[in-house]
Amino acid sequence: MEIIPLQYPIIQSEQASAAVPKTLAIGHFDGVHRGHQNVIRRSIEAARASGLQSAVMTFHPHPKEVLGQGNQYLTCLTPLEDKVERFRKLGVDVVYIVHFDLAFAAVSPADFVDNVLRPLQVKKAIVGFDFSFGTRGSGKTDTLRVLGEPDIAVEVIEPLMMDERKVSSTLIREALAEGHPEIAERLLGDPYSVTGTVVHGEGRGRTIGFPTANIEPGGAYVTPRQGVYAIMTEVDGKRVSGVLNIGVKPTFHDKLPRPVMEAHLFDYTGDLYGRDLTLQFISFLRAEKKFGSVDELIAQIKSDALQARAVLSAYK
Repeated sequence: MEIIPLQYPIIQSEQASAAVPKTLAIGHFDGVHRGHQNVIRRSIEAARASGLQSAVMTFHPHPKEVLGQGNQYLTCLTPLEDKVERFRKLGVDVVYIVHFDLAFAAVSPADFVDNVLRPLQVKKAIVGFDFSFGTRGSGKTDTLRVLGEPDIAVEVIEPLMMDERKVSSTLIREALAEGHPEIAERLLGDPYSVTGTVVHGEGRGRTIGFPTANIEPGGAYVTPRQGVYAIMTEVDGKRVSGVLNIGVKPTFHDKLPRPVMEAHLFDYTGDLYGRDLTLQFISFLRAEKKFGSVDELIAQIKSDALQARAVLSAYK
């Protein structure tokens, strides 16, 4: 899979001059959830049926972040590196990463079609039903159809519904904020995951019999609800289960500047410092709480571990 960064205008760029005919799935695609996957897979199917190249166009940073439309967009379900990896697994040939800034936000719908899509030799654009583009989102799917004539076909993918609700990044964020990783997994198609580096912590876990790996996230991930989770990860090619706490450790601290992630991995004794781990959130066990003593905390951690083992033994 080829990854091509783009910055507007691209008419004279090497990427445009070297372009070959293609289908193009367009969107931000945060999370690359099941609804997004329908758009991308349809692009791949159309490309293969017509002998074209399959491509995805995404935007970085998030348009709503650049336009100041909400602090929630400072974090992502899939930071760029994770998102691109999901595109690769779906089988995309090319990923265009368009740098989104205020200048690009001011591009008209017509200029987007004439000065972005046509130079890239897009023969068919596949978008979601709620796709918008151009200045202040003034271009809609019907606009794209009209502007694309006669050389760019447009296909609009209808929303994917689950439990009478539209699958969306917003719905996944809500599920994670409420401590429902099972719902997030249904919407994403895979467990919600966070990749980070194991860093040195306070070392307290080892002294109480539960050594932990302190994870420093490698991107601006959406942080699930604070509390204790049953998790899965992979170490040296092997699946490893465990329990994770996200929180401010109120038993030992009056206040930490931000929540930390501490994972206790079952049946693993190796040195993980400096290594990257991808934590998959399987089930929320309980909210974080302050204990009256270290002994109370140890008893609760033992209970958490038993509960997590039971949950994960039944997990597919």
